[in-house]
Amino acid sequence: MTAAEDERATERSAGPADERADEPAEGAAEGAAAAPRDGAPPEPAGLRGLAGLLRPRVSRGQLAGGLLCLLLGFAVVVQVRSTDRDTTFATARQDELVGILSDLGQRSERLRGDLRELEDTKAELERDAEGETALQEARERTTAYGLLAGTLPAEGPGIEMVISDPGGGVKAIDLLDALEELRDAGAEVVQVGDVRAGVDTYFLDGRHGIECDGEVLTAPYRFLAIGDPHTMTTAMNIPGGLVRTLQGKGAGVLINPRAKVSVGAVRSP
Repeated sequence: MTAAEDERATERSAGPADERADEPAEGAAEGAAAAPRDGAPPEPAGLRGLAGLLRPRVSRGQLAGGLLCLLLGFAVVVQVRSTDRDTTFATARQDELVGILSDLGQRSERLRGDLRELEDTKAELERDAEGETALQEARERTTAYGLLAGTLPAEGPGIEMVISDPGGGVKAIDLLDALEELRDAGAEVVQVGDVRAGVDTYFLDGRHGIECDGEVLTAPYRFLAIGDPHTMTTAMNIPGGLVRTLQGKGAGVLINPRAKVSVGAVRSP
């Protein structure tokens, strides 16, 4: 056998074996490319993959942290508002604080007395079979409503408050504030000048002066109020109250507690 024949015989014997050896390697490569790594699903590509990356992932720990931050912010706001409300009392003098405390105590005692009266009335109504107590209660309520509406004259303990206005700085809104402050302090009946105050009483800055329910008032402005004298006097003189406000406008305020105040002005029914 010649050298050429030996070379051809070697190529024939080696060729099929090499091709068979290469085929599994190529198949394994294709299988490795097709199968996902570690059994995980294939990752999305393009815009869908970008959207998946940008999607927020919120855990329970993050939700709990956000809730705690919200509660902390709410607590801080409540504390700040509470501090602002206490500023007025923190800057008040000792005698003013004593007056405010005494006023609150008297209001509380008055409310307790009203509650006891209502409970006694309820008990009497329950015991009364003839209706006499109910009739008496109706008469008393009629009188009370007449006093509140201003259709009946009234008499009782109270105060006289005179507001002088040498500089003309008092306006209608100031007299309205005075009326509201008296009502808040427990005034049951109020007369302003010659006008009986009612639920629809108004004040207006007119051409000739301040008008009250159409009647022109002239300085000094005089208020008659029936109620607890001490409570109303204290309420008018609290820090930042009516007296301080009017004094800041150049007006003078004189309050005289009285054991008996007569209010004769009445309103039309």
